Amino acid sequence: MKHLVTFSLLNALLSSAALCLAQHEVPVVPAHDGMIRVLLLDGQSAGAYHNWKIATQVIKAELEETGLFEVTVMTAPASDGDFSIFKPNLSHYQVIVLNYDGPAWPEELRGDFEKYVSGGGGLVVVHASDNAFPDWPAFNLMTGIGGWRNRTETAGPMWYFNDGKLVSDPTPGRAGSHGARLPFQVVTRKADHPIMRGLPTAWMHASDELYATLRGPGKNMTVLATAHSDPKNKGTDHDEPMLMVLSFGNGRVFHTTLGHDAAAMSCVGFMTIFQRGVEWAATGKVTQRVPANFPTANAVSFRVDIAAIDSAYLNGASSPVIVPPSEAGTVRQPMHAATAPKP
Repeated sequence: MKHLVTFSLLNALLSSAALCLAQHEVPVVPAHDGMIRVLLLDGQSAGAYHNWKIATQVIKAELEETGLFEVTVMTAPASDGDFSIFKPNLSHYQVIVLNYDGPAWPEELRGDFEKYVSGGGGLVVVHASDNAFPDWPAFNLMTGIGGWRNRTETAGPMWYFNDGKLVSDPTPGRAGSHGARLPFQVVTRKADHPIMRGLPTAWMHASDELYATLRGPGKNMTVLATAHSDPKNKGTDHDEPMLMVLSFGNGRVFHTTLGHDAAAMSCVGFMTIFQRGVEWAATGKVTQRVPANFPTANAVSFRVDIAAIDSAYLNGASSPVIVPPSEAGTVRQPMHAATAPKP
């Protein structure tokens, strides 16, 4: 039986160290027995602080437990590796989940990837995957915004919410920043989108990196949710995009900046929205219900079994308290609460 842990903000903060450890038509093969065919593409990160091998295990487990997805993991070479025999048949899949952060791919693979997405294939970009490929214009159109890897104002403006509206900010500077990994509140900005339908206006996300100062073209981009980047935690004092959807040709893209590690991805909020986002990118619809244990505006909710996929999960941590959802109490207002969006 899967366990739900509902922490007050205080407990979540105390446990944060343990928790953070051209359009072309491409024929997409229908899913086997009605299941959605997913290609989980991994193989590189910018450093050991992003353990892509653990992240792949978590992503695969979260998708397969829904019973909706047939997941194939494919590991690409690192950017400086040998791509001569890496020839994925992308058209076999309805959606690609990208867990890859490298600086470049060969021209042929880039072309195949662009053809797949523009022709109607789905794409899901998870966390640091939006750091990848700073010099690939089409990829940056797919993600909308990204950070690090020497991106500056030449990559595009910063994007954030101001007075309830998405604005662009061309102020010069480097792209990408975050403070310490702490719980923070996520605020819905597009409640009528299929991915967000039925979710609360605001919910607490488990300890994670809150990405800020991301830059990019921001074309065909709809921000689904934001989080306030707290100046007390090296933040910008802006409501930064956390969840986005974009179109690239005929393809649908879901982009989440959340999910630094297994602990962050064990958040029921992350899991629910990620699972729904993959379904939407593949089909344009969402059939999954919002679970009863979805986090509230004041309480973090996460899955111990998912977090424990990373063996470092409980290193140095006291044993968490297992609290059934029916017994979870009200907790204090979070430090990182964001203002609800204006109607």
